[in-house]
Amino acid sequence: MKTSDFNYDLPEELIAQTPVEPRDHSRLMVIHRATGALEHKHFYDIIDYLNPGDALVINETKVIPARLIGVKEETGVPVEVLLLRRQNATDWEALVRPGRRLKPGAICSFGDGLLRCEILGSVPETGGRVVRFLYEGVFEELLDRLGEMPLPPYIHEKLSDQARYQTVYAKHEGSAAAPTAGLHFTEALLDKVRQKGVTIVPVTLHVGLGTFRPVQVEDASTHVMHSEWYEVTQEAADTLNAIKAAGGRLICVGTTSVRTIETVATEDGVIHPGSGDTQIFIYPGVKIKAVDALITNFHLPQSTLLMLVSAFMGREQALEAYRTAVEQKYRFFSFGDATLITD
Repeated sequence: MKTSDFNYDLPEELIAQTPVEPRDHSRLMVIHRATGALEHKHFYDIIDYLNPGDALVINETKVIPARLIGVKEETGVPVEVLLLRRQNATDWEALVRPGRRLKPGAICSFGDGLLRCEILGSVPETGGRVVRFLYEGVFEELLDRLGEMPLPPYIHEKLSDQARYQTVYAKHEGSAAAPTAGLHFTEALLDKVRQKGVTIVPVTLHVGLGTFRPVQVEDASTHVMHSEWYEVTQEAADTLNAIKAAGGRLICVGTTSVRTIETVATEDGVIHPGSGDTQIFIYPGVKIKAVDALITNFHLPQSTLLMLVSAFMGREQALEAYRTAVEQKYRFFSFGDATLITD
């Protein structure tokens, strides 16, 4: 499986820079796997494709203001620290810039010294560093005060409302990026989903930036995913298993929800409770054990997310849908339009 087999041409002007208002007025491409048929709708039409007895799986992770801008003490050189994963009360895995100037022992200062961190060592897996924070008070409060929302690098416009990079159901802090398929849902639309007899089942996966990066190796099957923390509660597992046993479908909102469910599902499609780190990589040829349908955005060329989408419906069908999306001028990536991949 070649990484280059998952490439496609995307005009830069189709990369969405701002979110659509209201949230559920973005466009929706409905992709029918069995026939290859495409329908062009709006996201609020998603309700027409959900059936009573189905489960809608959402990722309740919450993005933290993970980008810190400050200076290197002693020299005053501007620095940026992007938090990825918390290791304990004081230590984080992070990406730092400029990396060549931030060697172990270096001290960075943010907010005139309200928050400081020491560079401890390197993380070969990400090319990042382990940093230890030094502060007085409550770390989360300082981060809220000094940190910025870590928008992806392809978004160049400043976000006027930070809440627009959170889902309306964001609950558990820990992500370095939003589970963007969920950004389309409003509270009113979720109420309609419940009223239709669809059960909304929460899981958690804290999204790391590695999820969105293009694969760097030509043999995609040798790509190693960065680990991300997940949790599926006993209640969630029991609910999903009961719904599947009764003939309902399991519809995941976003690739993060898919990866969470497929991490804890066994070959027979049974979902088990669990928590920990996952590096699951889903690509064509990998069996989808439990998930029946997927709501997701349009993803970067040669990314693991496009490979996951291709696992659902085949690479050719996926790329054909993407070619149509470009022709129809759909909006791409984090603030872009959505797809529903179903039978």
